[in-house]
Formats: sequence, structure tokens, C-alpha cells
Amino acid sequence: MGTALPIAPKSAAPSGQKGQRSAVLVQLKRAGQLSAKEIAERLGVSLNAARHHLKELEADGLAAYDRVHRSIGAPAFAYRLTPAGEGLFPRRYEETLTALLDRMVERDGRAAAVEMLESHFAELAHRLNTELAGSSLAERLQALGRVLSEEGYMAEVSVGAAEGTLTEHNCAIPAVAERFPEICAAEARFVAEVLGARVDRRAHMLTGCSACEYHVRLKPAEENS
Repeated sequence: MGTALPIAPKSAAPSGQKGQRSAVLVQLKRAGQLSAKEIAERLGVSLNAARHHLKELEADGLAAYDRVHRSIGAPAFAYRLTPAGEGLFPRRYEETLTALLDRMVERDGRAAAVEMLESHFAELAHRLNTELAGSSLAERLQALGRVLSEEGYMAEVSVGAAEGTLTEHNCAIPAVAERFPEICAAEARFVAEVLGARVDRRAHMLTGCSACEYHVRLKPAEENS
């Protein structure tokens, strides 16, 4: 497929966390579950240091562990974020947007609220298509990843010659997406339009996955004509 190109602006950092403690939280957010050994390897720290940070996060209610069997031998402890840990990551404008949508549903109905959500992606697609005219799929994927990261989605892209993957490790508006799943369909259309590609969503946070993942293929030439 190609090399993963993580895009992690300052907005991806967990709120109120610093240093290696913050780095551990980010790794758990990206991977879903990790052992202390995997954390140590990813961050280039000692196993004892990784265990220390994980135990602190567990004591603070930000991480928890499950016993898992990954291979022959004793079960391993796989750490994950708790709801409190998840809540440290960007939830961009969620409270304000939720209140606005509630008022709109009361006044104009659900269809009007959905139309407003969809219009955000439509306007963003128009801007990006203008800026990226003539760009390659790889360039479009990287630009899209940056924009989504700026929106709080912790985007990561992997680029190949004619295909790629876009992964969102965080949902900036999870409560809104749960109430208005139409926004997820609008997002999928937005990704396809900006990339000028055929897009297949293979993982979805609303179904319990740890991330939303889009597999991207270039359209056949006849479909672009």
C-alpha cells in the first residue's frame, strides 16, 4: 500500500496532558489497544517507563486493561482508553453544535438540521477541489488528511501508486454523529468527491470500531471522462 503518513497537529493532543503521558494516550487512541511492551517500542522508552505511565493513567481513570490471548503462552494485558480518556481528545464545537441542531429540529424539522450538516462538507469540498485542481491522488490524500486533522479527526493517510487509505482516529463530534448518522454518509461522499476516487469505508466508529477507515481507489479513466 505504501508508507503511513501520520498528520498530528497540536489539536490532536489530549487536553491537559503533556510529555510521555500525552504520547501514551495518543498511541492508545491511534491503536485502540496496546500492551506495555508495544507502547515502549513505539515511544522508544523502557518497559518500566511504559508500565509506570500506564499505571498512572489507570489510577486516574483514563486507561484500563483487558487480559487477551494473542499467541501461545500466558495472556497479555492490553491497555485501552476509558470514556474519560477518550474525552480528552478534540470534540470540536460539539456542545454548541448540538444545541444549535436541537433548536433547528424544533423549529424546522430534522431534514433542515441534516441539510445544514451536509452543507458543511459541500462547502469544504468546493474549497478543496478549487485548491487541489490538477493534484495527484497522493497530494489530495495528504491535503485531505491535514484538513481533517485541523477539524479534530487525527487523520492518517497511507499512499500507493493507485490506491490509499485514510484513517480517522478521532471523531470530533461523536454525539452529533450518533444522533445524525446522515453526517457519516455525507462525510463518505465528501471524501470521494475531494479525491475524485472510489471510496470504500471499511471501519466505522459508530459500529464500535476504534477508527473510521476509508480505502481509496482511483476511478477508471472512463468514469472520470
